[in-house]
Amino acid sequence: MAARRHGIAQLLLVSLATLAAGWSAAQPAEKFPTKPVRMIVPYAPGGATDITARQLQSRLNELWGHSVIVDNRAGASGNIALELAARAAPDGYTLFVGNVSTNAINETTFAKTLSIKPSRDLTGVTNLIQLPHLWVVHPAIPASTLKELVQHVKKSGASLNYGSAGVGAYPHLDAVKFLKIAGIEMTHVPFKGGAGQMIPGIIGNEVQFMFINMASSLPHILSGRIKPLAITTLKRRPELPNVPTTVESGFPGVGTNAWNGLFAPAAIPKPVLRRIHADVVKVMESPAMKEQLSKVFMEVVVNKSPEEYQQFVLQEIKNWSKIVIDNNIKVE
Repeated sequence: MAARRHGIAQLLLVSLATLAAGWSAAQPAEKFPTKPVRMIVPYAPGGATDITARQLQSRLNELWGHSVIVDNRAGASGNIALELAARAAPDGYTLFVGNVSTNAINETTFAKTLSIKPSRDLTGVTNLIQLPHLWVVHPAIPASTLKELVQHVKKSGASLNYGSAGVGAYPHLDAVKFLKIAGIEMTHVPFKGGAGQMIPGIIGNEVQFMFINMASSLPHILSGRIKPLAITTLKRRPELPNVPTTVESGFPGVGTNAWNGLFAPAAIPKPVLRRIHADVVKVMESPAMKEQLSKVFMEVVVNKSPEEYQQFVLQEIKNWSKIVIDNNIKVE
């Protein structure tokens, strides 16, 4: 009997300990956040990733009742910010707004130089937006379509530069893919600050050609400082009715409708991760947020769970790895 009572007591102690552990683990999620949250952005202010982060920031400020601070850490094709986020305390108070370049492409292109592995050291919270992109040129280039650009380069032998957000970033890889299909060559000029630096680069004629998101480029297109050649959407946009799609232009599949997503350090407690996911999805799917983002041509696209988003990111890594390898892209 004594042995039986001892066994029952042990079971009760184990059960109580399990319940206590569960209660303890849930507490951070219930109380989160209790202090300011830092949201790291891997580019300079002004680009699509920064725009997304700042729209999310303002609404999370209201929902959480604590400051959300956008921390722009441009440089090294987003790797400075990636490493900073991956090494942060996994408590939910440091988040990372990444994109197809930082979290899908860099794992392959910077495999030898990155001190962290994005898919291992960061975990997805949810996708946030996707956005259309444009192939554009400096107004001095005598071409109004992609085919005319190709003809101009071939006939004139013009030595043109094309800009990107860095070696291996999706604007670089998409341009490499286009140039290979078109059978022409240009000189690559990478800008470490994303669209925030790419736009001044093409306006100032430092580069003459690039692949850029619509949100960042439309004001400059409408002012005549940048000339659009084609858009990646399936149909023409009402804002640019005279700009053909890449399919209409004879280059189907050339150009990415890029995405931005939210990430956290991989060891973040699951209850906190799920709390952040639920709150971010609530904010992103609000009519006010959708309306605001649509003004800058961003479509809200979120995931049902962090696990669903992480699987999407892993598949994107595989897809872009093939493009990098097939085109022999190397980062020095």
